[in-house]
Amino acid sequence: MERDYDRDEALFAKEMADVTPLKPSNTVVSFKRDPQLTDAQRARRAQAQKEEEATNFLSDEFVDLLPVNDPFEFRRDGIQTGVIDKLRQGGYRIDAQINVARQPLRDVRRDVFAFIREAYAHELRTLLIVHGRGKRDDSHANIVRSYVTKWLQQFDEVQAFSTAQPRNGGLGATYVALKKSASASQRNRERHQRRHAP
Repeated sequence: MERDYDRDEALFAKEMADVTPLKPSNTVVSFKRDPQLTDAQRARRAQAQKEEEATNFLSDEFVDLLPVNDPFEFRRDGIQTGVIDKLRQGGYRIDAQINVARQPLRDVRRDVFAFIREAYAHELRTLLIVHGRGKRDDSHANIVRSYVTKWLQQFDEVQAFSTAQPRNGGLGATYVALKKSASASQRNRERHQRRHAP
């Protein structure tokens, strides 16, 4: 166990080697508070959350916990091995990311569902989900990590996913490859047909 800690410390020190500490400052930054919501706004927000929850198909039932030190990957049938290889190596540009580390599991379930749906609707292809890792298999971070891998397989939009490279969070983050939307596929077909038209 001590060896894992030493290795984590060494990896952290290596990743932080070129980071410059901020200069001390007495400046205080204050943020404006959101205006108070009216009863009608609160009711609309509650109704929207209720409707969103009703459409969320992600299972919150039992999950097999992943070994905390093991990387993982998944690809659907028909997806070429080159796609998962490039994804695993961090070879695709990340279009969007979400950080759900340290959040309650029900919030992670809601946020991951909305994130994948919104990314697909906006025709994004490569995502990063930062979920944390933990030091024990039964740690909260590893439970979240295990559920994220289970949930990603439940999306038809997800064609592959893999443990991220250390520069993007390593075992504490996951690369996700989404399939092309129907409209993007149609545009590609039309472009291809125009190219080969006589």
